[in-house]
Parts: sequence; structure tokens; C-alpha cells
Amino acid sequence: MTMDSNSITMPMSDPNAWATAMNNLGMPPMGITGQPLMPDFDPSLGMMAGITPMNPMMPGLGMVPAALSQDVPVVKEIIHCKSCTLFPPNPNLPPPATRDRPPGCKTVFVGGLPENATEQLIMEVFGQCGDITAIRKSKKNFCHIRFAEEPTVDKALFLSGYRIRLGSSTDKKDTGRLHVDFAQARDDLYEWECRQRMLAREERHRRKMEEDRLRPPSPPPIVHYSEHECGQLGDKIKDDGKFPEAVRVLLTWLERGEVNRRNANNFYSMIQSSNSHIRRLMSEKSQHEKEMEEAKDKFKTALAGILAQFEQIVSVFQAASKQKAWDHFSKAQRKNLDMWRKQAEEIRNMHNEQLMGIRREEEMEMSDDDMEDAPDSKDSEDSGVSQAEALKEENDSLRCQLDAYRNEVELLKQEQGKNQPIRSEEDNTHSQQLSFLQQALQGMQKQLLKMREELKQREAELEKSLEEKQQLKNQVQNLKEGLQNLQNAHVMQLEMSKQDDRGSEESANQSSEATASTVVSCSQEKEGPTERNPPSPVHSEREALLVGIISTFLHVHPFGASIEYICSYLQRLDTKINPTEVESLLSRLPCTFRQELTGVGASLEKRWNFCGFQGIKST
Repeated sequence: MTMDSNSITMPMSDPNAWATAMNNLGMPPMGITGQPLMPDFDPSLGMMAGITPMNPMMPGLGMVPAALSQDVPVVKEIIHCKSCTLFPPNPNLPPPATRDRPPGCKTVFVGGLPENATEQLIMEVFGQCGDITAIRKSKKNFCHIRFAEEPTVDKALFLSGYRIRLGSSTDKKDTGRLHVDFAQARDDLYEWECRQRMLAREERHRRKMEEDRLRPPSPPPIVHYSEHECGQLGDKIKDDGKFPEAVRVLLTWLERGEVNRRNANNFYSMIQSSNSHIRRLMSEKSQHEKEMEEAKDKFKTALAGILAQFEQIVSVFQAASKQKAWDHFSKAQRKNLDMWRKQAEEIRNMHNEQLMGIRREEEMEMSDDDMEDAPDSKDSEDSGVSQAEALKEENDSLRCQLDAYRNEVELLKQEQGKNQPIRSEEDNTHSQQLSFLQQALQGMQKQLLKMREELKQREAELEKSLEEKQQLKNQVQNLKEGLQNLQNAHVMQLEMSKQDDRGSEESANQSSEATASTVVSCSQEKEGPTERNPPSPVHSEREALLVGIISTFLHVHPFGASIEYICSYLQRLDTKINPTEVESLLSRLPCTFRQELTGVGASLEKRWNFCGFQGIKST
């Protein structure tokens, strides 16, 4: 591309435009008088002798200006090419609209080309933006250009809006207005997706390497079960130093299901050895607690000594603050002494509060222990009953286990007597099993004796609590009877006082009452026969419910049902119903139920029918 300074026509009175034009040519902007127009010009950016020529489409050089902020407007200048000229758009017009940028876009759409434009012209104009890999020109006035790199698309978009003119012709076919926009191409999308997949693979590989680096080391492998390993594991479990590792192996064997009828005794002995470590752990815990208590006591003693020294220091400051010594200090000394005294008092108060907090915690722990030592009597009775039952169940289970172990020992002895072992290893295993069983038997016997003693104690405590409960019930009953007697005596006194008050009134109205009584008696004699109602055949609500249920049952049996059939239906609802009660109830209601005889001779049967619809007319 050749740059001709004579083709740039602009008035010399505008120094800013002149400086911009000279900057585009790579020359230091100089005025007519020879003075520099831009004092901060960097001559290393221009096209001067001795410097390698730069691409004029780079930001800050030639056609494409440097990237500026959005607040600073971009100044577009006339661009002269070899066979055409590009004129910038009106700066007052809004920027040309563009579509959203597709991912990995390397292709641009160029519209508004002159009709006489050729691929050579397009290569000349847009080749300054970057390397072009393909140009697809249409018969109409547009084309698609694919660049080698994505950043060159932004440089090509800078030319959007420029008016293009071929040479110095003014023909309409030799002019046009360029419109450059993003274009969506399958090749660009495919390359972008491949690049994204490659980046994703690299990221996954990096994360996997990081996870492998941060992953904790795998635990050592667990050995498989065998008689030899089982014997060694039994010795390791008894060792305090190797106990954690041995327990882990034992747990793995149990989870794998290595236990069977043959080696169950070995596993039991190892579990028993594991259980024996509980006492060791409890003793270690108590030892650590003792050490912690000693450390607390030591800390409390040291803190008390520190507080005593703080008190002495504070007393020193207080003695210095008295009038006798205070007047001899200067003003600055008094200020320092006052500040030191306040600091010492604050530190003293803080440590004092800490010591008081420790003492309050100890008092609260002691009060909690006292509350735990004095449980409620009722809770103790319930817990005693439940514990006694639990001890009985445990005693029975232990007895069964003891019998099973005895049977196993006898079987092993018989097998040992009948079949003499050939190999020494079998002798060792049998002897080990016998020793394990003997130890288990001894432990079970001791535990059984201990449980029996605890059971006897619990039973004695339970009997004592039951006796106390019975005594309390008798006392409550006596109190209730005494209260009832007092209430009866009070009621009798109230009645006596009321009778004394009414004595005089009764004597005054005696004559009138006598006459009224005669009248009432006469009227009652007359009305007596009419008011006397016959007794009801249904005596209770239960019988009324039975009548309703039987009526419903017989209504769906128009040919009647026997008393046994009716009772079998009713006994599903209530098992206490008997046939005699039902039959007497049906016989008391002749207008509702009627008994009929069906059959002849030996097949004679009594059936009850529902006749309520006919009986209501007769009643």
C-alpha cells in the first residue's frame, strides 16, 4: 500500500487534523514554523528509515486506531489504497449495527461492494487486517471472507460504513458503501468446538492430576484369613501397641464373613481379648483425667499467685496516688502513673474474672453430681423392676451359653479320644480351642455368679419397695375414710340445724297440709288406674340395640332363622351373648317377632320371623 501525502487536502489552519494526518504517515507532526505540534509524540511508532516497516492495520498504526475507551470517540480517516480509496462515514451518524458474535467467529460478511469489484480488490482492502484463508464472492454486491485468526475479525469490522471508490471514477458501478458484519460458518463452529473439547480434556487431566496428588494414601492391604494368621492376630490383639492394627484386620474378617462353625471359637477368643482392652482404655482415660485435674489445679494455683502479684502492683500505684507522694511528681509522670494504674487494674480484673469462672464451673459440676446421686424414688422403683427383669433374661441367656460351651467341650474331648491326631498342628489347634473354651467357661461362671448376686439384691430391693408401696396405700385409704367420716358428720349437723329452723313453720301449716293431702289422695285414687303404664319389654339400651340388629337380620331372611343361626351372627359382634338371653328377648316382643314350626317329624325346626309390619296394625 502506498501513501500519497499530496492527496490529503485539509486546511493548514487546523493543527489537530494536520497532526493526525502526519501521525498516520509515520512522521513527527510539525507545524509550519517547524515547531512540534505534539510534544509527547513517540517517533518509534512511525515509518522512519532504519526501522522495520509495521503493519498499518495494527492498533495505533494506519487504518486501525489503538483500542480506546468507550468514552473517547474513534476518529476515522481517509484510507488510500493502490486501486481504490476509502472515505470514512459521517461521525455524527450512529455506529453500524452488528449481529451477535458467533462462538469462534473467523468469517465476516461484506456487503455494499461496487459492481465492478474483484477478488483482487477485496484482497487488497481486507488483506491489511490479517491473513485471509478463503473469499466466497457472490454475483451480487456481497462476499464472505474467512480469516486465519479470530482477532483480525475486529479489524475488518472497523471498515464498516466506509464509502469505497475505484480509482478516480465517479460511475455508480465503481462506488459503494461497505457493510461488514459477523457471519456464522460451520467450519468456525467446528474448530471452536474442537478447541473447547481440547481445553476440557486438558482441564479434566489437570484436575485428575491434582486429585491424585491430594488423595490420601491407600490403607495397607488386609491379609486373608488362615489358621496361622489367626494365631498371630490373637497375639497382636493382646499387645497394646499393635492393638489398633489388629482390630482393623479382625473387623475386616468379620465383615467378609470368614466366621464359620469350625473357627467360631477362635473368633470368640479374639473378640474377648478385644473386650479386655476396655479396662485398659478406661484406666488410661482416668489417668488422663487425673492429669487434666492436676494441670487445672496447677493453673489455678499459678493464676492465684499472678493475681496476688497484680494486687501488690495495684497497691503500689494506689500508694503513689496519695497526696503525700503525688505532689512530688511532675505532670507527665502523673499522667503515666495514672495510665499504668488503669492498665494494671484492667488486667487484674480480667484475671480475677477468669479465676472466678473456673470456681463457678467446679461448683456447677459438684451440684450436678449431687443431683445425679439423689434420683426420684418412683423412678428408682421402676428402674429396679426393669433392671431385675433384664438381669433375669441375661442370666437365662448366660446359662444357655454355658450349657452350649459344656456340650462343645465334651464333643471335642470325645473326638480327641476317638481320633488320635496325626499332625502336631492339629494337636495345637485342639489344645488352643480347649484352652479358649476353658477360659470362656471360667469367665461365664464368674459372670453368672456375679449376676445371681445382683439379681438377689435387686429382688430384695424390689420386695422392700413393694412393702413400702403397700404401706403408703393403706395410709392413703385410712386418710380417705377419715375424710369421708368428717364430711358425713358435717352434713348431719347441717341437716339438724335445718330441721330445727323448719319446726315452727311446719306447725303453722299443718292444718292446710292435712286438707291438701286429703284432696291429693282423692285425686290420686281417681287418676291411679289411668296413669299406671304397663312395664316396657326392653329393659336397657343394649337390648334395644339387639332388637334393632335382629330385626335387620330377620328382614333379609323372609323365611325365618333358628335361634342358633341368630346367635352365631350376634356373637361375631359380641361374644358375651348367649342363646337364652336372645330367646327371652324375642319372646317378650310377640308383636315384633313370631315363632313358627317348620318340617315334619325328626326334621321339625323352630324358626323366628319378623312380623313388625303386621304387628303395628294390631297394636
